[in-house]
This record gives sequence, C-alpha cells and structure tokens, in this order.
Amino acid sequence: MPDFNDLTLLPFCAGLTLIGLIGSWFAWRRRGAAAGTRGVAWSLLPVSLYLTGLLELVWDVVRSAVSWVTHLIFSPTVWAGVALFGVSVVLYVVSGFARSRRGDTPREPKKQKQPKPAGELTTTGPAPASAAPAKAAKPKTKGGQQDSSEFDEIEDILKRHGIN
Repeated sequence: MPDFNDLTLLPFCAGLTLIGLIGSWFAWRRRGAAAGTRGVAWSLLPVSLYLTGLLELVWDVVRSAVSWVTHLIFSPTVWAGVALFGVSVVLYVVSGFARSRRGDTPREPKKQKQPKPAGELTTTGPAPASAAPAKAAKPKTKGGQQDSSEFDEIEDILKRHGIN
C-alpha cells in the first residue's frame, strides 16, 4: 500500500470537508436545520483528524489490518495452522466422549456408611426424625382400619408437613 505524507493528506482532507459542507448546505435547505447541522459535523471530521495527527494513526491501523488479512487469506502455512487447530479441537471432544462411555474416569472407592444410633449428635447435628428407626406397627381394629383418635389426625398433619 502506498505511504502518504502530509502533502498528500492535507488536500485529500480539505476536499472531503469541502464536499461534505456543500452536501450539508443542500441537506439544510431540503430537510431542515437538524440534518444540515449533522452534515456539518460529519464534514469537519477529516480536517480535525488531520490537524490532530490521528489520520496517520488511522491510516497505519488500516494498512496493518489489510496486510494481516491478506497474509491470513493467501498464506498456506496459516491455513495449515487453522486446520491443525480444528483437528485438535475435534480430537479433544472425541476423547471426552470416549472417556465418558468407556468409564476411564478414575473413581474413588465408595465409603461404607455406618448406621448411627438415633439421637446421637454428629458434626452436622442430630439425625432427622425420618432417619430414626421405623416405629412399631399400629394396632388395627376389627375392620382392618386404624383407630381414628386425635393422635392419628395430628400424625397425619405432621406427615403432610414433612415432620415424622
């Protein structure tokens, strides 16, 4: 790409600003003051970029980006690297599936839980009531149904709330 110096950039920026100001004047007449003012704002940008030195910076960034993209597109070594990257990703994913299907994951031996007596205090607190040993079977009446006493009703309420 050609390298521009100050003598080339100044007329270019002045020309862009002049064309923009002429367009802004027409926009002001046809669409109103808001459109014209916005056009003047955009028209002043090329000269302001030149005067602050940012135009050279923008030019260098664009030139470097274009050089990088052309190198990326037309270089066979870059495409070989992209292909190898893709192969490595595919192999990694396939190895994850193979490991999960075959069971290659190292497993820790299962610890045998020893039953704790009901009511014993542990580091986490007392065992919940549901972990207590099962209660004796309730006596049944002649018809095979349970006694309908107040205690049975209270017990049903507690069971509904998850309290045994």
